[in-house]
Amino acid sequence: METAGFNLSDHPHRRYNPLSREWVLVSPHRTKRPWQGQTEQPTPDERPRYDPTCYLCPGNTRAEGAANPHYTSTFVFTNDFAALLPDTPPGEVSLGAAGAASPLLHARSERGTCRVVCFSPRHDLTLAEMSAEELLPVVEVWAEQYRELGALPQIGYVQIFENRGAMMGASNPHPHGQIWATEHLPLTVAREQESQADYLARHGRSLLADYLALELADGARLVLENAHFVALVPFWAVWPFETLVVSRRHVGAIVDLEPEERAGLADILRRLTTRYDNLFQTAFPYSMGFHQRPTDEQAHPEWHLHAHFYPPLLRSATVRKFMVGFELLAEPQRDITAEQAAERLRSLPETHYRQR
Repeated sequence: METAGFNLSDHPHRRYNPLSREWVLVSPHRTKRPWQGQTEQPTPDERPRYDPTCYLCPGNTRAEGAANPHYTSTFVFTNDFAALLPDTPPGEVSLGAAGAASPLLHARSERGTCRVVCFSPRHDLTLAEMSAEELLPVVEVWAEQYRELGALPQIGYVQIFENRGAMMGASNPHPHGQIWATEHLPLTVAREQESQADYLARHGRSLLADYLALELADGARLVLENAHFVALVPFWAVWPFETLVVSRRHVGAIVDLEPEERAGLADILRRLTTRYDNLFQTAFPYSMGFHQRPTDEQAHPEWHLHAHFYPPLLRSATVRKFMVGFELLAEPQRDITAEQAAERLRSLPETHYRQR
């Protein structure tokens, strides 16, 4: 249903995110304004196949003194500077005047562990420059780690993610990601679980399955697809070229994927990240992570496997999106519409710009 005279492409409006139950302000008319903000020179992404100073390359010594094996595919280890520890003692604290408990100053312990996943022994590669066959072992490791960590009695959720690029907090350019296993459900995941559970209770169907059907019928925000996964710019996107990767089949976690679906996930990740790099002819920075069912031994039929890509680049490799002012104090805002972003990503070739 559309209102006469109102146009999503021209007029300011708010879009609703049914997963997070939050709104984003969209101001498409602002794309015409000149840019006079901060610009930076892109750093050439030229790296050797092996870097003797890299603590993630095969055979090298890490900061805490452990030596990496001479791995030839993927390599997983517990983070030497983990944000979570498995032996944190259980506890809860409420602080108030004269020793009285207060709900305003409240804390509780959190157990867990953090692991690093090296995608490849080659220092010079990224997901975009690996083949689907080389990416398949990465998908398999993600599934193995989800199963292994999720089986631990103190773990309630397994968060698989990758920060790519220094501006997204990646401290090392070697192709790698992280897995944080937490005792409790993280805030963003808890919101998505509540939304998906409520939708299933009301409609008897998966929220993301119904949403995917709408996007496939519309087509305006689709970026690419294969037989098992679809990559699209979500209607409610906040980041300039944010994408959502959704499994066609309603599965709750990466471990539920059949062999051909795991190959399909490797394929869609390679093709999507290649388009990202081709967008501004640079090693495109982003934070990417999978959202999947908790590991609390409950069935969770509401969960539908998906991955979020949050890239900050806005107009070029030198201009990026910051969350400031209104966005920090009120709600997220974007100028490029989801439809415009999807059209730009769709139009890009799938041959990496460094391989042409």
